[in-house]
Parts: sequence; structure tokens; C-alpha cells
Amino acid sequence: MIRAPLSVGIAGFGIVGQKRFGLIKENSLFKVVSVSDVRFQDAEFREDASRLIADDEVSIHYHFSDLLKEDLDVVFVSLPNHLAPEATMGGLKKGCHVFCEKPPGRTVEDIRNVIKIENENPGLKLKYGFNHRYHGSVDEAKKIVDSGQFGEILNFRGIYGKSSIVPFSGGWRCERKYAGGGILLDQGIHMLDMLRFFHGDFDDIHSFVSNAYWQHDIEDNAFAILRDDRGVVASVSSSATQWQHRFRLEIALREGSLELSGILSGSKSYGEEKLKIIPRTKSSMKGSVQENILSYLEDNSWKNEIDEFADLILEDQPVENGKSEDALEVMKMVYRVYYADSEWRDKFQIPNPDA
Repeated sequence: MIRAPLSVGIAGFGIVGQKRFGLIKENSLFKVVSVSDVRFQDAEFREDASRLIADDEVSIHYHFSDLLKEDLDVVFVSLPNHLAPEATMGGLKKGCHVFCEKPPGRTVEDIRNVIKIENENPGLKLKYGFNHRYHGSVDEAKKIVDSGQFGEILNFRGIYGKSSIVPFSGGWRCERKYAGGGILLDQGIHMLDMLRFFHGDFDDIHSFVSNAYWQHDIEDNAFAILRDDRGVVASVSSSATQWQHRFRLEIALREGSLELSGILSGSKSYGEEKLKIIPRTKSSMKGSVQENILSYLEDNSWKNEIDEFADLILEDQPVENGKSEDALEVMKMVYRVYYADSEWRDKFQIPNPDA
């Protein structure tokens, strides 16, 4: 029988790892006992991070391999893309439940390798951090779509842009050998996951992918048109030259439409999170619309993810949101976008994700 609190280790103690640390502390089913980050070797970083965990009995390690030697029940992986799969597999091999941030790795093969280890440890939970599924506007929109009150989905239009990838002038995020991809893999993956969350997979894809502005070996813009076998079409733009943080997802249905705009984040830089509900009426034919706008003032998505993960472990329930299958399929979608642009595919030797 599993007993709380569960001992937690956090591999990677940067901005995301520290945010997870604060929220994990709020859950009585978890107790952080160890953290790791190579930057603990830097005196300034060590001082700042140690101040954050000063009131807790938490051991500190430079490398996640040393963290995994601790007596842990759960590992949270908040590491760069090239390290995340290795740490995830290491946690599973140790017998720990694992929560890994997105993106789940650099390539589709990375995730397939993780799933092999997951299948060898069927009693463990593996969850990926696709926290947009837990935002208030997304949750409400999902309920409306699933209710069928506006009929079936006709199409999607999605925009997700940053002023730039920070720091896009340097660091591991700017190098393919560490990151695997750019703005689409780093941020646009959330938009692609939204398409899967609301509707399902898209196999017919046409795209233009570019690194023309920042000129790194990863993309700073990706534009894609996707279609599924039922004829539903989605257009997606993921940009690191937006010059303003922006999130917008439009869902057209037979008897209405939904518009999600803004997404609450720590920086509040995407503006107010809103859901506009627009029923199809006779007046719609004349250009006028009736609409209901819902606003969301708190972002509980990260907390809800953590709380759900704790409950799944204690109650031995299967992972439904953010399971490894979700990670694999959305990574395939990312690479289908890369592969669909023949110039990008040839330039960077992009493998066929469906091979």
C-alpha cells in the first residue's frame, strides 16, 4: 500500500523546476527531499536557490544521476530537451513515478525509447506536463465541444507567438543538438496538443518552416495547414518573431464557434485569458452576432496537474491527460510539420516520423 507523503526529487531547478517546487510543497501528498541542477556549482545560483529551500530538509546535487541515488518515490523532470528522456528513463528504472515537462525530448525516437522503459515498469505512472489542458478557458471549451450543443467541429485556427525565444541570442534552446527544434517544439507543441485534445490526430500536413530571422539551426517560424481523414482542417502559426506574446485558438462548429484568447502565465504577458462563446443564429447571417465572454483571473493549471498526479499515484489510477501516448503522438505531429516542408527536411535531414 502506498503511503503519503511521497518523497519527491526535482531534476532541474531552473524557472520551471522552482515553480514546480513551490506548488509541490502545497500538496500534502508530496514532500520534496532532493533537487539537482548543474548550476548549483555557481555560487550566486546556489545562494539564490538555497534561499528558496532554506526552510526545508532538501539535499542538493549537481547532476540528476546523483539525485536518482536518493530514496525517492517520485521524480519531476525539468531538464533541457536533450537530458529529459535520459532522466525520465532513469527515474522509471529506479522504480519511481515520473512527471516530465514538455517537450518530452528532441525527437520521436526519444519518446519511443522512453515508452519501452515505461512498458517494462507497468506499475509506475508517467505523466507529461501539457498544462494548457488544465487552463480554465480550455477546460470550459472542451466541455462545450464534448456536449455537442454546437454540433461537430468544422475547423481550427491557432496562433501562438512569443516576442522571441528567450534567450534566442544564445543558450541550449538555440542549438539543434540540444533542443531538437525551435519555437514549434518549444511552444507550438501546446497548440498542436490542443488540436489533439479537442479533436484528434491530423495526418495530411503542408507547411513552411523558417529560420530566416534569427538564423539558428532551429526554426523561428512554422506555418502549417493540417487535415484529418474526416475533412476537418486546422491552420497553425508558431512564431518567435511575434514581437508580442500572443495566444489565440478559434474553433468553428456547425452551430457556433469558440474563441480562446490570452493564456494566463507567470509573466501575464499573453493578456487576459478569455473564452468567447458565439452561437450560430439567424442574425449571424447578417453579420451581427450574439456572444458570451468568460474571463479567467487565476491560473491553476500547474497546481491542478500536480494534484491530479498525486491522486493518480495514491489511488493507482491510469494517466489520462499527458500520458506517454499523448507525448508520442504530438511529437509525431511536430515532426510531420518539419517533414512536410521539403526544403527544411532536406536542409536538416529530418526523419519521417511515421517510418
